Amino acid sequence: MHIGVLTMTFSLPGCGSLKEKRQRIGGMHERFGRNPAVAVCESGEQNKHDASEWSFVVVANSKREVEAQCSQIEDKIQRSVEGRVINVTRELL
Repeated sequence: MHIGVLTMTFSLPGCGSLKEKRQRIGGMHERFGRNPAVAVCESGEQNKHDASEWSFVVVANSKREVEAQCSQIEDKIQRSVEGRVINVTRELL
């Protein structure tokens, strides 16, 4: 088994409340948590309304599969989140 951790930090310009933040970022658990090989959580400071950090833990049989899954997650988020991705880190454990 191979494990990868993908962490993405978002800037949410113009976001004025935690409710609005949830609307912009909402659905991360539903979109990515359905896959049994992926665990999702909001990992950064959760009370900031103009920024958000999310971590995705991916488990697969090979490093190649982990990298492919991380790339898919990153691509989908880049297209769907109403904000700017300001930092992405990947770590293979």
